[in-house]
Amino acid sequence: MAALIFGMFAISDYFYAGLTREFCLLSIMRTLVVASCLTLAFMIRRRGSDTRPAWLHALPLWILASGIILIVPLRPESLSTQVPAVVVATMAFYLLIPNLLPIATAASLYLGVGFLVASVMAADASAVVVMRTTLLLIMTNGVGFFTLLRLEKLQRKQFALLQEERIQNRQLVEEIAHRKSLEAQLRRIAEQDALTGLDSRGHFMTRAEALLRRSRHAEAPFCLFMVDVDHFKAINDTWGHSQGDRVLAAIAEACRRSLRPQDVIGRFGGEEFIVALPETHLKDARMVAERLRSKVRELTVMEAMPDHRLTVTIGIAEVLDEETDLDELIQRADRALYDGKHGGRNRVVVSHEVAAEVSSSSSRGSSSGSPSSF
Repeated sequence: MAALIFGMFAISDYFYAGLTREFCLLSIMRTLVVASCLTLAFMIRRRGSDTRPAWLHALPLWILASGIILIVPLRPESLSTQVPAVVVATMAFYLLIPNLLPIATAASLYLGVGFLVASVMAADASAVVVMRTTLLLIMTNGVGFFTLLRLEKLQRKQFALLQEERIQNRQLVEEIAHRKSLEAQLRRIAEQDALTGLDSRGHFMTRAEALLRRSRHAEAPFCLFMVDVDHFKAINDTWGHSQGDRVLAAIAEACRRSLRPQDVIGRFGGEEFIVALPETHLKDARMVAERLRSKVRELTVMEAMPDHRLTVTIGIAEVLDEETDLDELIQRADRALYDGKHGGRNRVVVSHEVAAEVSSSSSRGSSSGSPSSF
């Protein structure tokens, strides 16, 4: 833009010099300045704007300054009109390159000193004119220098604030990610048993309650059974708690392998596990429980006691009507489990409430009042 404005002043050259040799020289000089500045502007834009060396940005200013200085010997009679142009050009230099104060200052000083020297040598300017012009240029450079200096300080402060904001935003993002990670860990701790990897008791109750409501709404069957590891206290007392933990983890894995993806299993507490089987009739639940009991007997997780066979006792309860809730179902399965423990362990026992309905004419059980076993 500055180069094009500089070229437009060829009109004033024509009015001052007419079609003379001086006009031709001025036109050639202005054409070279405009062409050089536009070429450099194109190079700077193509090479990456202000990420390139500072000297590349300084060249257009020095070319423009040289062009303004050359006007004095080519058109000395217009010295009085050149002074305002030099002042405007000096201020423009400080504004054109606002982030490179040394370059703008050097170009402005070169323009001022060169103009004064040309005024004395080519235009025979008087001492008063030179002094007045010198003071005017000193004032112009001072205003431009300190204005740009203040602008650069403000820009640095803004940049520092922007960097601080970016750092704070990055820290905030990291803090949010850390909090989310902690929340996920806490959720995992709350929902998952650390030893077995099964659902915790609270998380199981939430999931099983939802499954029970869904089964009740769809009028689908629903069963639940409790699993207890037989003689688990003796295992802890004889072989230690670490061996007991291995037993629980192995039985939990066996439970997972024996169940369907839609079934829900959790650690109810200690050596007890609890399983919810949606859309499952009592007959199918017994089959699942028997399969699980067989898988546990096949486990060999204790090298210290290879002859010891692990066993579990399982108590089953089925939803009888729409009024049956999860707590009642757990209590019935727990009572069946209790009866199975007292009936000899290593068996699958159905809740009394169901057994009375399905085996009224059967001779299951080893004594009166004992639960049905399978």
